[in-house]
Amino acid sequence: MTDYFQGNFPLQSVPLTKSVAKSHAHTEEESGKLAATIAEAASDRKAGEIILLKVAEVSYLADYFVMMTGYSKVQVRAIAQAIEGKVEAELQRRPIRTEGKVEGSWVLQDYGDVIVHIMMPKEREFYNLEAFWIHAERISLPESDEGEGKPT
Repeated sequence: MTDYFQGNFPLQSVPLTKSVAKSHAHTEEESGKLAATIAEAASDRKAGEIILLKVAEVSYLADYFVMMTGYSKVQVRAIAQAIEGKVEAELQRRPIRTEGKVEGSWVLQDYGDVIVHIMMPKEREFYNLEAFWIHAERISLPESDEGEGKPT
């Protein structure tokens, strides 16, 4: 299997600096660090109900899914921006693709080995991705501020 699919788009997220010596293949440890960094950035922006799922054993799509709730379209976009900024600053990675920022009700960020879902409460409840990926291992997050962004 090659590192490219039709259209010559890389399967892994795009590094900020090109290096011939560095492979695009990421280890499970690197994927875990990326997922934890994403969860931390989301928590900093008061995302609610942050869930980290290790899907590598049940799916070929990614190693991890990170799901969270934003309670307004503005917050959903702010969470997405915070994630991109923190991952770029700390890990020098950008998402391959980002979808849904304009609408702001469900933003998907694809880092190749980690896929991020930032959803409004109605979308999260309707699509119920946690139930779909019930066989994936759930990773506990240290110092999780679940629900702190929820309006009272």
